[in-house]
Amino acid sequence: MRAIIYRDNGAPDVLQLVERDRPSPGPGEVRVRVAVSGVNPTDWQARSGVAHRKVFPEITPHLDGAGVIDAVGDGVDPTRVGQRVWLFLAAAGRPTGTAAEFTVVPAGQAVPLPDEVGFDVGASLGVPALTAHRALTVAEDGPRRLRPGALDGAVVLAAGGAGAVGHAVIQLARWAGATVITTVSGPEKATLATAAGAHHTIDYRESDPAAAIRAVAPDGVDIVAEVALGANLALDLAVLRTGGTIATYANQGGHAVELNVGQHLVLNTRLQFLVLYTAGPQARAAAVEDVSAAIRAGALPVGAEHGLPLLRFPLDRTADAHRAVESGVVGKVLVDVAP
Repeated sequence: MRAIIYRDNGAPDVLQLVERDRPSPGPGEVRVRVAVSGVNPTDWQARSGVAHRKVFPEITPHLDGAGVIDAVGDGVDPTRVGQRVWLFLAAAGRPTGTAAEFTVVPAGQAVPLPDEVGFDVGASLGVPALTAHRALTVAEDGPRRLRPGALDGAVVLAAGGAGAVGHAVIQLARWAGATVITTVSGPEKATLATAAGAHHTIDYRESDPAAAIRAVAPDGVDIVAEVALGANLALDLAVLRTGGTIATYANQGGHAVELNVGQHLVLNTRLQFLVLYTAGPQARAAAVEDVSAAIRAGALPVGAEHGLPLLRFPLDRTADAHRAVESGVVGKVLVDVAP
């Protein structure tokens, strides 16, 4: 089979296209013929060594993807062979990610994908959708599960709504009944956020974004899904309601985070940091169930017409796909694995 591998951390040039034997699924595992592989920022960060320590001699990258189960290991229902699935965290603690024609994952990380839902959608789920679910379910007085009506009456602020996680936050929050506000850096991204389902878009480069948000939510925002905490914390606090939650999954721009303890005390702020790797199996399982329900309801489409442009690369140009994600390109980067 064709596979992308790297043996050393470094720039995208460390990625190589090689031939490897097909892996065999062990007990509790499935083998998937990958159709599309999704690329996330955490994938290039792992490759470069910025945020993750390399522990295997050779790694096939990428956490997310979609394809068809073609073999199962002991203890897995054999009727799953032929099942269309979406994959998440494939390369987390394992050397076999989705940038290969076949990959092996624990059976629970290969989630059924409805026949009417394309592999593009499946490969775009994983990290973005599960992270978005986590951000929307950590509030002290909010729901732990998402479904239609779970966020009725709530106001959600999706920072950076044109990004992959922001896009999923908008879609899931809208599906669950929230009023959704998103901040963007210009009209092009506002168009994308609106296409994703945001009720209101606010250009944070304009004179007073806090006033614009407060005009929509005079009692304050219930949940902020934050992608750039250091840059946006002052704005978040200016619009957060008392007892509100800031759920932060990244700190784009790398700005230092300085906390005004008194201000947080008065607001009774919940500041929740989150990452999927250590969220725990119960939280991940709940997210998978709810995201699957949203998929069946047609609530998580992708493509420019749905607010998330797709940028495609063939397997032999995976290095270019990494460069695109690393450069901050707008949209979802996919690698087409199947010929």
